[in-house]
Amino acid sequence: MRKILRFILTILLLALSLLVVFTPMNSNKQYIFGMAVVAAVFIIGRFKNKKAVLTMLVFSLLMSTRYIWWRATTTLHFDSSVEMVLGSLLFAAEIYSWTILVLGYIQMSWPLKRPIAPMPADQSTWPTVDIYVPTYNESLDVVRDTVLAAQCIEYPKDKVSVYILDDGQRDEFRDFAAEAGVGYIIRSEHSHAKAGNLNHAMTLTRGELICVFDCDHVATRVFLQATVGAFFQDEKLALIQTPHYFYSPDPFERNLTPAKHVPHEGALFYGPVQQGNDNWNATFFCGSCAVIRRDALNEVGGFAVETVTEDAHTALKLQRRGWNTAFLDIPLAAGLATERLALHVNQRIRWARGMTQIFRVDNPMLGRGLKFTQRLCYLNAMLHFQYGLPRVIFLTAPLVFMLFNLNIISSSATLIFSYALPHLILSTYVNSKITGRYRYAFWGEIYETVMAFHLILPTLVTMIAPKLGKFNVTDKGDLLDKDYFDATTVRPLIITALLMVGSMIWVGARYYMGFYTGIDPWVILFNIIWGTFSTITLLASIAVAKETKQVRKTIRITAKLPTRVRFSDGSTMDTHTLDVSMGGARVALVKGHDLAHKNAVMLELGLGGEVAHIPLRTTGTGVGELRMEFDNFSLNERRKLVRVVLSRADAWFKPPHAPDRPIASFLSILQCVWELFFGRKKHANGFNAQMAEVPKTQAEVNDAI
Repeated sequence: MRKILRFILTILLLALSLLVVFTPMNSNKQYIFGMAVVAAVFIIGRFKNKKAVLTMLVFSLLMSTRYIWWRATTTLHFDSSVEMVLGSLLFAAEIYSWTILVLGYIQMSWPLKRPIAPMPADQSTWPTVDIYVPTYNESLDVVRDTVLAAQCIEYPKDKVSVYILDDGQRDEFRDFAAEAGVGYIIRSEHSHAKAGNLNHAMTLTRGELICVFDCDHVATRVFLQATVGAFFQDEKLALIQTPHYFYSPDPFERNLTPAKHVPHEGALFYGPVQQGNDNWNATFFCGSCAVIRRDALNEVGGFAVETVTEDAHTALKLQRRGWNTAFLDIPLAAGLATERLALHVNQRIRWARGMTQIFRVDNPMLGRGLKFTQRLCYLNAMLHFQYGLPRVIFLTAPLVFMLFNLNIISSSATLIFSYALPHLILSTYVNSKITGRYRYAFWGEIYETVMAFHLILPTLVTMIAPKLGKFNVTDKGDLLDKDYFDATTVRPLIITALLMVGSMIWVGARYYMGFYTGIDPWVILFNIIWGTFSTITLLASIAVAKETKQVRKTIRITAKLPTRVRFSDGSTMDTHTLDVSMGGARVALVKGHDLAHKNAVMLELGLGGEVAHIPLRTTGTGVGELRMEFDNFSLNERRKLVRVVLSRADAWFKPPHAPDRPIASFLSILQCVWELFFGRKKHANGFNAQMAEVPKTQAEVNDAI
């Protein structure tokens, strides 16, 4: 009886949904209906439970689908071939956005918050692990601390081996590997870039598990103990991925003041997206900060070499064979973000090419082995990187009317507003509710607009000829000796913004001179509002190109670590750090200490037996602080410093961002526009990677994890 009632209820809800989508209304009725639904969703949004979230998703999908149905059945009537082509392109872009909205809701509707799986008490049962650090042309200054951090990982020494995979075959790397006591692997040929490098190493090592760290990712000491336990719980687990956390600022965080206070660009993916993937057993391998079962890799022929995104493609192959994947949403390693906007763009182009290649050569919607939900998760990822052309269409669509008087939406402005506003308001609000701690409203437009023009040609060419192009390594650890404006990278945005501003002035002048007689003023207003929003988005995106200088060779990490300063006269001062890097530190001055005739010569940093003794080259004082630059010190002391500063168990834990407030978020976008023209205030401390009180006992560390 219960099944029958459930079936009847399902039919009734389906019928009601179709009624909501298909019923035509005039503008007045649609305004009332749309705003009533918006009000209902706002009320539901005050509740903090899963049912409320799912209800909001349903309402948002219904109103967005209603808008698309109205567009398809009412507005695609054109007076000329040019209008038909341009209007069809705009509608295709809207279909794309609706598809991404639907797939995103499915992907993130039920995120899995996976806990750490405990390790067995008997360490003899723990699997052996090979840690790979692949490198090609990166500086040893970047790779050194990654290797030392890997050595600090707490795991039975006879069960873990660290290897530098040097595809550059450099003598300094070989010498460093010998001094540090790690393996050093090279190969005679260099096919298939990073994937080939990893596959070659697999033939020379025998660990049951393989852990991969990009050469700039420093692991915390608990990395393996936090991840390997999952392999005991699930014999079919092939992969466990952890977030890519960055302790240096990306171009948005460095160049835009508001971006320092919003979730970083990758937070959405390494949050609700991967948690949602995990729920559907579709976690993506991201190339680093992950542990993989060797037997599973052997079954699929090693790391995928057919595309330039070997990581996601490898995960897809594993899942096709019935292997499980997992995502642990705890930052257990941290790396360097791309320093400059041009490098950021090149990296994203490679990702877009790779996902497009997978779509062509191993389409997840085809072939065997995947569940339907897994296919949808991969489809969303691959379609996402096609946003370049749709984004450009949305940005430039107002120009069609303002410059050429062409009508590409066959409807009155009031009717467009009545259907479009509920769709836009609800999609913005609901996304804010489900991802608001990971992506603030309107910031996605900035991230995508910066990339949009650059992605169109690579994705289209790759879609036609997937084998074209090659793997590009993203440079890390570069310095900038001066501020400059990267006009080359944002040139298409500048041209589009000038066209948009000029067009709006042109429309205003023509309206004042009476050239729009007989044209609905609301149509003009509609295009002006659209053009204004496009202009704000373009200008905020252009502001990212105001590159700020980066003269520090090592990144400061704001952390409160216990420390002791030794002076040349034998006296000491017990205090704590304000921030610290691998090249220097700032420590708090203790009241009562007269430094007028003292010279600091040694910094002792750490707790208990984990103390690094660092000689000092130079020091200086500020208000309430002592600044110091480290002198040369031994590799063993550097390893201790890495362990104390970068490999602390809780090194990269931080509280989540405050919930998104869309209006405040939009105001932050306006601040970016202001800074483009009027500059910004200089902040003495710059980007703060993390502020953490260091637990004083191992029990406190365990509690934090």
